[in-house]
Amino acid sequence: MKKITIINGPNLNLLGTREPELYGNENFLVYLKKLKKKLSYDIEIIYYQSNSEGKIIDILHSVGVKSDGIIINAGAYTHTSIGIADAIKSISSPVIEVHISNIYSRESFRKKSYLSPVCNGTIFGFGLKSYELGIMSFCL
Repeated sequence: MKKITIINGPNLNLLGTREPELYGNENFLVYLKKLKKKLSYDIEIIYYQSNSEGKIIDILHSVGVKSDGIIINAGAYTHTSIGIADAIKSISSPVIEVHISNIYSRESFRKKSYLSPVCNGTIFGFGLKSYELGIMSFCL
């Protein structure tokens, strides 16, 4: 059984109520329950969410050698955190960066990701389905 870790960053705990025109109306925990049920045949999903940059770095250090793959949506830290990028570089588990919205169709500051160069791949713009696509990339 593959062990996949999902790490969500700041404000993603507000999915379902925060800017539904961009992020949809579904709460992430509701989506995660459906995703776990759909993929339960051979994938264990572990989930973390933090609004704190340091906590995200601690989580990466903790799971970075235990997970078969990590899905990270670092939210706004994508565009600001060299610390999270360095943490990703320092672990052995493969990491896929995901975003719910198309970051290239939004504000100009969102077009720069410090994480993309150190991740194995990036998936964005498919809504919450971006997480499932990221997980499936570890099953190829």
